[in-house]
Amino acid sequence: MSGAAPVGGRTAGGTMAARAGTALCRDCLSRAPAAVRGTSLRCRACGSPRVLSHPELDNLSIAHIDCDAFYASVEKRDNPELVDRPLIVGGGTRGVVSTCCYIARIKGVRSAMPMFKARELCPDAVVIKPDMAKYARVGRDIRERMRALTPLVEPLSIDEAFLDLTGTERLHHASPAESLARFARSIEEEVGVTVSVGLAPNKFLAKIASDLDKPRGFSVIGAAEAVSFLAEQPIGLIWGVGKVFQQKLAADGLTTIGQLQKMEAVDLARRYGAMGLRLASLAHGRDDRPVSATRETKSVSSETTFDTDISDVARLRAILRRLSEEVSTRLKAADLAGRTVTLKLKTPDFRIITRSRSLADPTQLADRIFRTGEDLLKAAVEGRRFRLIGIGVSELTDGTRADPEDLVDPAAGQRARAERAIDALRSKFGKQAVELGLTKAGDPRRQRDR
Repeated sequence: MSGAAPVGGRTAGGTMAARAGTALCRDCLSRAPAAVRGTSLRCRACGSPRVLSHPELDNLSIAHIDCDAFYASVEKRDNPELVDRPLIVGGGTRGVVSTCCYIARIKGVRSAMPMFKARELCPDAVVIKPDMAKYARVGRDIRERMRALTPLVEPLSIDEAFLDLTGTERLHHASPAESLARFARSIEEEVGVTVSVGLAPNKFLAKIASDLDKPRGFSVIGAAEAVSFLAEQPIGLIWGVGKVFQQKLAADGLTTIGQLQKMEAVDLARRYGAMGLRLASLAHGRDDRPVSATRETKSVSSETTFDTDISDVARLRAILRRLSEEVSTRLKAADLAGRTVTLKLKTPDFRIITRSRSLADPTQLADRIFRTGEDLLKAAVEGRRFRLIGIGVSELTDGTRADPEDLVDPAAGQRARAERAIDALRSKFGKQAVELGLTKAGDPRRQRDR
């Protein structure tokens, strides 16, 4: 990005930014003409270099907010001894990296990288297994703070979302840019993690902007500069253009977005169908999709890859129970329930086996998810070894419809009440307050109270 604004606030058009009249300081939140010191802007009130200056700054209202290395940031928040150490959240030698801190990223570690490769690149890293229940609590807190800014919040995952702040100026007595800067500062000070913000005229550009200046970034892409900025970017920056499609485009001589901009939409459609029309619009920075607060989450799942292949049914059941609890925690955090439970297994030769069962009523209970998954597991094992197991719930609906009284299995109500009591204890005293074991019959029992 030639001429981009200095550290703390990037723009896609630096020359335009230099001509902007006023600036917004992300540290003291003051609005005043910025002072130019050397080659960087500085806040005249506090001297901070974290200054936003852009001619469209107060006219843009679509934002993408993304937590920085979320799982790792939460772990470092909770254990200050890890602050200056490389940290990987993942597990096992055959598992993958869930996320890693920026210190580990300097060494080349990346999300979804095999753990053995991550350990080779960063042998001094601290490795922590994911605690999804904790991350869900923090994510839920941040989500509620987003909804205090605007009701138009479209979650993409546990740690990122689109926001539409159109019309919120009178409510917050501030422009969307000012509200977002205040929000980012409050998350860092009160929640203890950092976020990066992208501000733009639409979702496509906002998502790109939030990645430009991580961590603790706040980047702006205006409508006037969108085409020129995108022209220099690789085609892979466009949503939906994965590696395989990139190879197809490259074989046709297309590697940059600028090349797409020179083509007619009808020609792109003739070559690539509906995706060609999408390429034509996004290449020019056009995206008319609204921010939807009712965006549908299609499924919630959790899986794990083993260090060594497992054929023992008892071990598989124990792991399945833990994964069922993780799925249940996420469903409860999002106030969702699902009607279809799907078991996923992967053999040593990477063949994927899935088995599904639809329930009479939607569920969010770990007990019911596990029992259904256990039945599916019994029918699928047949003495085979597996390198991965996963469990998921789909056909999601509102959590208020979850788990009505079961007249066929009267004990189900008792188990449900016990599970919710355990949830309450864990919420108050932490995940380790109550641990569950399995009897030979597969029933969960309270194993240890602390």
